[in-house]
Amino acid sequence: MSAQSASAKKIGLIGLGSMGFGMAASLARAGHAVTGFDVNADAVARFAAEHGAGAASPAEAAADADIIVVVVVNAAQTRAVLFGDDGAAKAAKPGAVIIASATMSPDDAKGLARDAEALGLLYLDAPISGGAQRAAEGALTILASGSPETFAAARPALDAMAAKLYELGDAPGVGAAFKMVNQLLAGVHIAAACEAITFAKRFDLDIAKVYEVITASAGNSWMFENRIPHVLDGDYAPRSAIDIFVKDLGIVADMSRATKFPTPMAGAGLQLFLMSAAAGMGRDDDASVARLFAQIAGLELPGAKT
Repeated sequence: MSAQSASAKKIGLIGLGSMGFGMAASLARAGHAVTGFDVNADAVARFAAEHGAGAASPAEAAADADIIVVVVVNAAQTRAVLFGDDGAAKAAKPGAVIIASATMSPDDAKGLARDAEALGLLYLDAPISGGAQRAAEGALTILASGSPETFAAARPALDAMAAKLYELGDAPGVGAAFKMVNQLLAGVHIAAACEAITFAKRFDLDIAKVYEVITASAGNSWMFENRIPHVLDGDYAPRSAIDIFVKDLGIVADMSRATKFPTPMAGAGLQLFLMSAAAGMGRDDDASVARLFAQIAGLELPGAKT
């Protein structure tokens, strides 16, 4: 038996969306036996044809798995696929490790960990960052917290999915808190980038040239560089949707209120994402905040109608 096959694990991955499919593919390329589940049967069929096996339920994906990776939208979905009808946690063998990658509040992560541990399972609080392309490349950043035993059990999967793994503490909830700091910045930066490019349009500047200049200047940000090409192309197919930041900045607002810590920039960003969702763009790319500004100001952006 080769060194690779000796270290191969049986992995169930739940959530074959834009991030989860790439993560599952990366796990399969690393030599692990991966079974994927998603509510979208077409995604399951595609994964089974290209990389591994498909399952008809979270429980089936988790059966006999050493590692269960959950890549769904939020805490409620994580709880449902783990502990609901045909839930993965109920079907998992004792000692299996759950890697939970949804963005959620620290309190939700702690609650899920307690319930998993009560069933004899290990739980790694492991939100992710990097986007669909890095997920497909096995090059994500993972912000994780959990016991040393949990990290050891999860390591084969983490090594296949991440270029950067941050081990942030022994207790679930710490990884989630780090992710919310990231999401505060990400949401504010997207909103600011969209405001800036439509501000430029108001003054009838060549916004493609604005993009060139700003990306070479001190005002640049990763989000400006990544999202503004969507505006320039008039392409609002969702890589990351408006509704994601309604959720994530909403979590920031809840944490802010609970701890009486002011987050005015995040609050303003949340309102812009909410306004974009209310205008019918909730499932569109989060660069659609630029379309909101264009609608308000009566401006015409490239490509898609504003």
